[in-house]
Amino acid sequence: MPVAPSPSEIFDRAVEEGERRLDQSMLELVATSFIAGFTIVFGIAALGIVHALVKPEFGDVATIAGALIFGVGVVFLVIGRAELFNENFFDPVAKAVDQSGSWMVFPLFRLWVVTFVVNLIGGILFALVFAVDGVLPTGAGAALSTVAEELAGRGVIAGFASAIVGGALVTLLSFLLEGVNSVRSRITMAYIVGVLLALGPFDHVIVTTLHVVFGILFGADVGYGLVAEILVVTTAGNLVGGLGLVTVTHIAQAVGAEE
Repeated sequence: MPVAPSPSEIFDRAVEEGERRLDQSMLELVATSFIAGFTIVFGIAALGIVHALVKPEFGDVATIAGALIFGVGVVFLVIGRAELFNENFFDPVAKAVDQSGSWMVFPLFRLWVVTFVVNLIGGILFALVFAVDGVLPTGAGAALSTVAEELAGRGVIAGFASAIVGGALVTLLSFLLEGVNSVRSRITMAYIVGVLLALGPFDHVIVTTLHVVFGILFGADVGYGLVAEILVVTTAGNLVGGLGLVTVTHIAQAVGAEE
């Protein structure tokens, strides 16, 4: 039976993966970020379809069913090595910490800004394709609209707290992926995190924003000013949860184990 890697071994793996991500050319980074944006839309669309099919007969069970299918979208991201904002916190920061004499501020800033912007572009463009009349089955659009209004109506404090949880959860996925040794284990970890993210639902800035935009395309009563607010609040919460809680503490754990 394989032995689970120690925190220091996970850190070393993260440094190697972080170097790969930070060394991407601009073309590669834009392409992988775009892929991640439209890939996660598959999960959102599937959630809407399943929710619409299950809700009339089984009521609130539709929430669980939607979360179970959304997890597949996160599996697509992980297996395809697409670049999703927040999921790329732990590995690049591990590389920056390991890099003697430099915090690699510009490479990290470049990675996160490009990923953030291009994730949204790819996701919104693909959401527009799904919004074409007849692409999604009857009822799926209404389900997505309802989800969007629920997400947008939670308020700033609840949204920020949810984003802390969502940021911690998605960044934790990065750490967990460095702690497993097989594709099957990677798929399992990605699926579990995807289900938990949707089950909350806990806010991830790209996923939540695309959820809301999707809903607007199907008639959700959400203004674009509120979309901008969600972007700012959720990003702040993701940074606190992803960088502040998970990345810093796990790196401190690994560094402390080596002393």
